[in-house]
Amino acid sequence: MQAARLRELRRRPRRGSLERPVNGRLVRTSTLVLVLPLAIAALTVSRGGPLPAPTLPPSFDGAAALSVTKDLVRSFPSRVPGSANDQGAANWFTTTLAQYGLTTEADVWREHVPGLGAVELRNLAVVVPGTAKGTIVFAAHRDTSGLGTGANDDATGTATLIQLARSYARSGSSQQLKPLHTLVFLSTDAGVWGGAGARRFVTRSPLRHDLLAAVILDGLAGSSVPRIDVGGDGGRSPAPALVRTALARVREQIGQRPRLPGLLRQLVDLGLPFGFGDQAPFLGARVSAVRLTTSDDSGRSDIVDRLGLVNGSRLTQFGAAAQNLLTSLDGSGELAEGTASAVYLHGRVLRGWALALVMIALLVPFLVGVTDLIARTHRLGAPLGPAFRALRRRLGFWGVLGALVGLGTLLGVFPSGPARPLPPLGRTATDWPVTGLVALTCAGLLVWFVSRRRSVPRPPMRVHDQLAGYTAALTGLGAVGVLVAIAHPLALVFLVPSLYAWLWLPQISRRPWLRDLLFGTGLAGALLVAISIGDRFRLGARTPLYLLQLVGDGYVPWTTFALSLAWGAVAAQLGALAVGRYGPYAGGMARPPRGVIRESVRRVALTVQSRRR
Repeated sequence: MQAARLRELRRRPRRGSLERPVNGRLVRTSTLVLVLPLAIAALTVSRGGPLPAPTLPPSFDGAAALSVTKDLVRSFPSRVPGSANDQGAANWFTTTLAQYGLTTEADVWREHVPGLGAVELRNLAVVVPGTAKGTIVFAAHRDTSGLGTGANDDATGTATLIQLARSYARSGSSQQLKPLHTLVFLSTDAGVWGGAGARRFVTRSPLRHDLLAAVILDGLAGSSVPRIDVGGDGGRSPAPALVRTALARVREQIGQRPRLPGLLRQLVDLGLPFGFGDQAPFLGARVSAVRLTTSDDSGRSDIVDRLGLVNGSRLTQFGAAAQNLLTSLDGSGELAEGTASAVYLHGRVLRGWALALVMIALLVPFLVGVTDLIARTHRLGAPLGPAFRALRRRLGFWGVLGALVGLGTLLGVFPSGPARPLPPLGRTATDWPVTGLVALTCAGLLVWFVSRRRSVPRPPMRVHDQLAGYTAALTGLGAVGVLVAIAHPLALVFLVPSLYAWLWLPQISRRPWLRDLLFGTGLAGALLVAISIGDRFRLGARTPLYLLQLVGDGYVPWTTFALSLAWGAVAAQLGALAVGRYGPYAGGMARPPRGVIRESVRRVALTVQSRRR
C-alpha cells in the first residue's frame, strides 16, 4: 500500500513545475476573503409582511370588465401603434370613461418605432387628486403587436383599469370616493413595442417627480400561472413592501401564490440588465413597480390570445386583487418608495449590494491565483511577450466584429431606435435584411482569414509556449473581471464559471477529457443568458439575433458589449489551447512577418515613392 502511494507521488508533477503551475493551496486560502461578504449577505436577508389588507371586501364587477373586454376586441381587433385602430381604441377609451363622468388627459407625441417608422402615439390618463403627498399609478397598454387581437394582452388589463377608475367616479347624488394619495389610471400606447408609453410617462409627465409606486395590469385572464414580474431597466427592483403586498392580495383572491421569476432569471435580469414589460421603465426611473400578468411574453398572441380563451372567472379574481392592492397601497402611510437591486426568493429578499459584494469577493481568489501564475511562468522561462501579442491579435479580431455590429446598426442592417426591447417574435426584432447580414458575415470571415495567419501553431510547439498562452489568457480574463466589477458588479455572475473553470486549465493540459469539460463549464455564464432569454420568449435559433438587437438599439450598454467581446477573445485563446490550435504570435519572433494588409500597404507605398522619383 505504501509502495503504491510512493509510486503515485513520484508520478505526480511537482508543485510549481510546467505541468503543475497553478498554486491551488494559495487559491483555496484566498477564498477566506469570502467569509465576511457572505456573513454580511446572510445578515441582510430580510423577510417581512405585506401592507394591511382592506377591511371591506372588493366590489370589482367582473362581468362588466368582461363585457368591456369584448367590446374593445370586437371594435378594434388590431391596435398596432400609429394605426387607425390604435386611434380608434384611444377614442373608445376616452368615450367609455366619459360615460362615468371621468375626464381623461391626453399626451400626444410622435416617436420612431422600429418597423413602424415615425408614428403618433398617445397616453390617456385619469387623475384622481388625493389629500396626501405622493402619486400611485395603475397602468395598462392598449396596443397589440399585430399578430392577434390582444384579447388577453391587453384588453383585459384595459377593461380592469376602466373598472378601477369607475370606483372614483361620481355616481348620482352619492359622495365621490376620495383617495388618500393622488391616483393615476394610465392607458399607455406602444406597450408591446418596448413600453414606449410607460417610458414617456416617467420622463415627461408633470407627476413624475411625485411617484410612489406603479402597478401594471397586463393580461389578467389567461390560462398561464399568475405571476408578478419585477425586472426593471438598469438592473433595478421594486421595493419589497410592494412585492409582498402584491403577492398577498393576488393570493387572497386567486387561491394560489402567484409566481415570481426564478433565481436564474432574476440574476440574468440584474446582471445584463434586462426588463420586459411596462414596469421596466418605471423601475429604471427609480419608481417602485410590479406587473401583474398571465400573458405569454413570447409574442405568440395569434395562437393563445383569442377572445374565446379569455377566462372570465380569472379576470374577476385578478380585478378584485388589483382593487384590494390599490386600497392597501393608498391606505398605507408608510408606502415604501424608490428602488434598489434585489433578489426575491421564497419570501426572502437578498439585497443587490450584498450580492455584488459577494461577487467582487469571488474575484479575489482568482486574481491571487493568476498573479502567482504570472510570477511562476516568468521563473520557468516561458516567453510571455508572444503570448500577449497573440491575445492582442484576438482582441483586435473581436473588436472588429464589434465594429461591424456598430456599422450594421448605422446602415440599418440591425434595427435601431429607442433603447427598448422589441416584441420578441415581431419581424422587426429578428427578421433582418439577408443581404446586409451576408455582407457583414463575409467581412467578418475576411478579417478572420487575415488575422488567423498570425495565430496558427508553428511546430515545434514547446510546453513553455503553451503555459505562456494560458497565462496571458487568464491575465486578460482577470482584467475583464476587474472592469466588469467596476462597471456593473452583478454581471460578475456570468464570469464566475469561467474564472474558476479556466483557472485550472494549465494544470490538466495532459488530460483531454477533463480539459474539455472545464472549458465547456467556463462557457456556462454566456449560455445562461442565451438560454434564459431564448426560453422566456421561445426564440430558439433566433436568440443571438434578438440579443444583437438589444445591443444595436442601445438597450444593452455598449460597455457591456465591449467587455463581452473581450471575454470572447480570451475564450478563443483558451479554446485554441484546449484543442491544440494555439500558436504564439508570429511564432515568438520579436517582429512578426508582414501579413496581407501590411504587405499591401508596403507595396502601395513603394509604388508611390518610385513614381515620385
